[in-house]
Amino acid sequence: MNAVAVLHPGEMGAAIGACLVSRGLRVVWASEGRSAATRSRAAAAGIEDQGTLERALGAADMVLSVCPPHGALALAREVAGHGFRGIYVDANAISPESARNVGRVVEKAGASFVDAGIIGPPPVEGGRSRMYLSGARAAEVAALFAGSNLQAISLQAPPGAASALKACYAAWTKGAIALLAAIRALAEHEGVEPALLEEWKLSQPELPKRSEAVTAQARKAWRWVGEMEEIAASFEAAGLPSGFHLAAADIYRKLKGFKDGDAPPALGEVTAAMRRGARRRKASSGEKRRRSTPREPPPRARFKFGTAKGEAVKRLRSAKRA
Repeated sequence: MNAVAVLHPGEMGAAIGACLVSRGLRVVWASEGRSAATRSRAAAAGIEDQGTLERALGAADMVLSVCPPHGALALAREVAGHGFRGIYVDANAISPESARNVGRVVEKAGASFVDAGIIGPPPVEGGRSRMYLSGARAAEVAALFAGSNLQAISLQAPPGAASALKACYAAWTKGAIALLAAIRALAEHEGVEPALLEEWKLSQPELPKRSEAVTAQARKAWRWVGEMEEIAASFEAAGLPSGFHLAAADIYRKLKGFKDGDAPPALGEVTAAMRRGARRRKASSGEKRRRSTPREPPPRARFKFGTAKGEAVKRLRSAKRA
């Protein structure tokens, strides 16, 4: 392994790059078009600047893609366009099908594809972060991180498995943060927030603190919009409802104003930002209704006791005959 190209060294990418540097590997990146903050992170992590993507790929045997979910496929296409034929590791928070699409793109250009899912914070200390890997060369990639702050685990499964595991994990952790924030906003709106908090202390003592986790995450919530949409797509592809995480994406979208803030906002600021969009939609809908011509309501169907049960019995009998 001559070198690993990290695309691009944000907080997570730079920390992963530093893990590889600590293992004695040469790690490179392309600074062209990147911010001063990214340059500073890369330099602090010991990642060598090659200037352009073409030069970084020319020096590397492996690419590690760590970018916002919406950019994963575009970055894969850009790398494939340069004819990269080494190992391409996609470590982005995307759906299993999106991961497989990335794999098809880079494999068509001659690269080997490894799907990755990162769980935990940037690995600046050991024991807190894991990277799950799937694909034919997953074990080979995992071995590069042995003894570093990032525990790399090969799932011995085809591409898509690592992304599926990450989607399932984040569906709960980040989805629950959004749900609890929305509950606090509703309780505040209805004037029952103090009573709710008292009840939680009695019956769900961990929830008062957990319901404020959104304040610590608000500054990077913009990155989670695409991740929630990818999780929603994962649920839909499995024949499951996708609405839970589409709603979470909408909540995180409302918090984009807190991006790169100097300090975490207060919970009241977060819930106010969440409700501002709802008020605008409500006003817009009301104006639309006033302008539209009133319609007669459709006639109500009369409910008959036993109808639903009777229909269910009919379907069961039909299935048995089939």
